[in-house]
Amino acid sequence: MLRTTTSMELAMRLRKAVFPALLAIIVCALSACASDPDTHKPTLHSSAKVDLQRYKGRWYIIANIPYFAENGKVMTRDQYALRADGKIDNDYVFRRGFDEADNSWHGVATVVPGTDNAQWTVKFWGVLNADYLVLEVAPDYSWALVGHPQRKYGYVFSRQPRIDDALYQQLLGKLGGYGYTTSRLQKVPQMPGDPAQITR
Repeated sequence: MLRTTTSMELAMRLRKAVFPALLAIIVCALSACASDPDTHKPTLHSSAKVDLQRYKGRWYIIANIPYFAENGKVMTRDQYALRADGKIDNDYVFRRGFDEADNSWHGVATVVPGTDNAQWTVKFWGVLNADYLVLEVAPDYSWALVGHPQRKYGYVFSRQPRIDDALYQQLLGKLGGYGYTTSRLQKVPQMPGDPAQITR
């Protein structure tokens, strides 16, 4: 019995050690061979000026360009908290079904100097870096558009789990102005009855 317990513990430790590295390899491989049309456009920059005190807190992900790690998830949101060391705790919170419990992935974001807090580097599991670009934020910080320098990813954020369709179409138009092919974005199911995303 003692031998079985020890083996299980070793297996769990190995899994925790290997999974982040394996995920990083997969993500890097996918990024290297990305064929999305927007990734070949000129590098995207942001002129947004972000007040981190107002930006922190919970953001619901209204729509995104889904990639494999986001497939099948519902009620997704990002939560940001400012740290004493100047970095930002970045928690990606999600459910695999509306009746299931919350899960989360923890990251730590570092603001790129000289970008008015609009560009971050987010590190997950201590090994996987992700670029984060605040393209635009509402004057009252009720919505935000988040992108990637190569437009690999794109997001519509809101402080509420739903926004009206007129605003949603307006925000898609804004993303189109940043060089995104807006048909790539899909709404994220935030409430029971919302249509599921198409996995890819």
